[in-house]
Amino acid sequence: MGLLEKLITSPLLPVRTVVWVAQRVADRAEAEYYDPASVRAELAELEHRLADGEIDEETFEREEDLLIERLMEIDRYRRGDL
Repeated sequence: MGLLEKLITSPLLPVRTVVWVAQRVADRAEAEYYDPASVRAELAELEHRLADGEIDEETFEREEDLLIERLMEIDRYRRGDL
């Protein structure tokens, strides 16, 4: 990279840095969202809450359905269907 190019593009460095950091944060958030282990842990926690009487059967089924849908979404994402 020549000196002139460095001088011209140097004011954009802070913007490029922010964009790079934002992309890393987005990548990390996506990886966490599409991690089936966290959804399975939520399912296990949900079962414990039902067993402990913290929630009723209707609440359990509603939340379980949402988590199962999320697992199906993760599966589609991993297969490239999203």
